[in-house]
Amino acid sequence: MTAEQTAEQYMESLYGEDPQLKRVKEGIAASGMRDISIEPGYGRLLTLLVGITGAKQVMEIGALGGYSGMCLVRGLPEEGRLVSLELNPDFAAVARRHLEEAGYGDRVEYRIGEALDSLKQLEEEGRRFDLFFIDADKGNYPNYLEWAIRLANPGALIVGDNLLMRGKTTNPEEKGNGVTRMREFNRMIAQDPRLEGVLLPAYDGLALARVK
Repeated sequence: MTAEQTAEQYMESLYGEDPQLKRVKEGIAASGMRDISIEPGYGRLLTLLVGITGAKQVMEIGALGGYSGMCLVRGLPEEGRLVSLELNPDFAAVARRHLEEAGYGDRVEYRIGEALDSLKQLEEEGRRFDLFFIDADKGNYPNYLEWAIRLANPGALIVGDNLLMRGKTTNPEEKGNGVTRMREFNRMIAQDPRLEGVLLPAYDGLALARVK
């Protein structure tokens, strides 16, 4: 590692370029979308977590251009399925195209609209999930966490991205709604008796919690 490299940059340098994920990144750029996808290292972790937990029913809240969806679906067994919640129909269309081009189109179900409405509908349908990935509007993170707990199968895993919000959550001068709600989410992961959780500080922060 050179003096100019961060620990994350050094570790990323050990991996070769992933052609499928590169195409997703290129597609996001070509669509004029802001690329706020999960970092590659955490993307690999998502694939690993889905695989080692044996998750078959997975949910992501926030599809963006399909980068995290690609990482999640790669870890699923053949019969596994991903439900992706996305507010913006244009984003969902980009994500769908990327997953279809990679051969995973028949394994992903998109729900378009407000995630809280989709979560209520999924509960009414009796759906339950083995793993959740939260990467959407920060002001609703505690609400999404509550819904994940409600829709969780026993022992389900909950993953949340962007805990640090590029330094905002650790800055006491930052008092916006998204920041304060993210701090609440982080406290819940660390202290909620229904969860067994850990907070990882690398990249922009990642939460991992098992529903007891």
